[in-house]
Amino acid sequence: MVLSPSARDVGTQATTPARGSDFVVLKAEGVKIHYWVERDRAAFCAVDGIDIEITEGEFVVIVGPSGCGKTTFLDAVGGLRKISSGRLELEGEPINGPGPDRAIVFQQASLFPWKTVHANVAYGLTIAGKHSKTEVKEIVEGNLNLVGLAGFGRSYPSELSGGMQQRANLARALSADPEMLLLDEPFGALDAQTRDTMQEELLRIWSVKKKTALFITHDIKEAIYLADRVVVMSARPGRIAEIIHIDLPRPRSLSIRRDPKFHEYEERITALLEKGRKK
Repeated sequence: MVLSPSARDVGTQATTPARGSDFVVLKAEGVKIHYWVERDRAAFCAVDGIDIEITEGEFVVIVGPSGCGKTTFLDAVGGLRKISSGRLELEGEPINGPGPDRAIVFQQASLFPWKTVHANVAYGLTIAGKHSKTEVKEIVEGNLNLVGLAGFGRSYPSELSGGMQQRANLARALSADPEMLLLDEPFGALDAQTRDTMQEELLRIWSVKKKTALFITHDIKEAIYLADRVVVMSARPGRIAEIIHIDLPRPRSLSIRRDPKFHEYEERITALLEKGRKK
């Protein structure tokens, strides 16, 4: 989960900068992404000139109307889609495809239905072949415990609720120990109560793992509740309308939604989205 008044100038002289609170994990400059429409024999612009910097440990949320290109941009960060022009780098290296340094959590849990929860969470580790069976077991059980699924390792996805399936999906992503978590509306298919619970759980897990996170949503309240910064995108072609620092204390609980400052952020983002739709 940005060029703005808050963007940090990281310079160009250091190939491997020292890590710290200002270490830039993701950097995009002038990123444009086009789709080819065969029936029209023409390309159309989905993302138009995205500039973004995300530093280590940040939780950045992109919010925008449907079709604004926010998921398209996340796919490019995940290496699932090529950019048309500009620069897109992870830790100073161009993103040319998927890699173990990024893990994506989609809206649908996308678990293998024929595998147990333990086997699903262990899948990436097993394929990589870098850990012993004992180490894999420890990593998987540790992450299942972290996401609140201790004791469900032998269950199958069909035996879990939607929220539990997303917990398993998150545990699988965490087990790969990526530099960056990419979350594409992971709670969009859940009922309101479960969604609230999962938002709280995600912040708890994020506070433990300290992973850099890029989260996509169309839900303004969700964006404010989760984020250090909210990137507001305009309607297609997607451009950054504004980047808003969320100056609310952490750790957060859902009660923070009653804070007057929360409502100020909500009104500000709503106004930006309405303005973007009118253009």
